[in-house]
Amino acid sequence: MKKYLITGLLVWAPLIVTVWVLSAVVNTLDQSLLLLPQAWQPSNLIGFKLWGFGTLVTILVVMLTGMATSNFFGQRLVRTWEGILNRIPVVRQIYSSVKQVSDTLLGPGGQAFRKALLVQYPRQGSWTIAFQTGTPAGQLASLLPAEAVSVYVPTTPNPTSGFFLMMDRKDVVELDMSVDEALKYIISMGSVAPLPVRD
Repeated sequence: MKKYLITGLLVWAPLIVTVWVLSAVVNTLDQSLLLLPQAWQPSNLIGFKLWGFGTLVTILVVMLTGMATSNFFGQRLVRTWEGILNRIPVVRQIYSSVKQVSDTLLGPGGQAFRKALLVQYPRQGSWTIAFQTGTPAGQLASLLPAEAVSVYVPTTPNPTSGFFLMMDRKDVVELDMSVDEALKYIISMGSVAPLPVRD
């Protein structure tokens, strides 16, 4: 009886969690329709709520914004907008911090989470998987070893929390696996064996 119960849970649990996460994301993005005037909202135009329509609109707006700001005039407009925001005292700190993090994580030139590493943490002889997030700069670079790297050590099973460390490059081992495989290994608490990166 216990065997069948566990087998059933292994089938249903991933499916339920996946549906729950997707539903939460879609419901959150659907809230973007509330920014429209009341008369323009789809529920008032057609008489019922279109689930997921706000998500499609949000994705479309983000894509159009990306297309519009990819050219010379769009980039000048963004720089002008950022210049205005940088003159507002409280907004300046919040906007610049969020922009720096998003540029690092999402920008094409960002190096965050591009390499999976093996590091000794929290003590010598105890190993864990980490991700390279860049290299120390400014005053930190002058105080640390010349080959220092910035690493993020995620926690298990929730990799969105973790620890930021700066380590000598000779103390880290680059792994021949993708970041996705490394994340699966961390989330599964080591039960899902990672596959090496294929060329």
